Amino acid sequence: MEERDPKKLISIAHANGDESTPEPLDLGARVRELRKQRDWTLEHAANQAGLARSTLSKIENGQMSPTYDALKKLAVGLEISVPQLFTPPQRDQVNGRMTVTKFGEGSAHATATYEHELLADGLTRKNMLPYRARVRARTLDEFDGWVRHDGEEFLYVLTGVIKLFTEFYEPVEMRRGDSAYYDGAMGHNVVSLSSDDATILWVTSLV
Repeated sequence: MEERDPKKLISIAHANGDESTPEPLDLGARVRELRKQRDWTLEHAANQAGLARSTLSKIENGQMSPTYDALKKLAVGLEISVPQLFTPPQRDQVNGRMTVTKFGEGSAHATATYEHELLADGLTRKNMLPYRARVRARTLDEFDGWVRHDGEEFLYVLTGVIKLFTEFYEPVEMRRGDSAYYDGAMGHNVVSLSSDDATILWVTSLV
């Protein structure tokens, strides 16, 4: 198994990511779609937003760029937030991605303190990094300082007993079924209190 620094684990998920830029949103088409979803006429939508019918027509047809004040009026009239005006419809965002990782078939990365098995490793541009870990360490002395990384992290104990050490909180003993959610930038380490190595599920957000 390849030796890797646990502090660098998050970078594995970014290695093959697709950095392509999404298509810019057509605001006029988005406003028209939101209006038609509500089965509103142009005049009714303009009245709801407190705008002139001609102004709303020009916005929908891309003939004028609305001021921020007009955007706020549109959002209030449509009963949504301003950012939602620039958010593509959910159906356009659904891509049906899915991957299944059978037990023991994840991508293995071992260190002196943990044995990581990355799950869903075949997907790029993930928002989360899930991995199963076997906790080898028994004392904090086995770590080269705190582990820190961007994002938030969720920990779930699968087997055994662990102790979670964090930079700002008292150590906490955790058993099978216990979980913790914390800031990944806060120093943290996990040791096994079991005679056998404990196993845990970690899910880290990618930011």
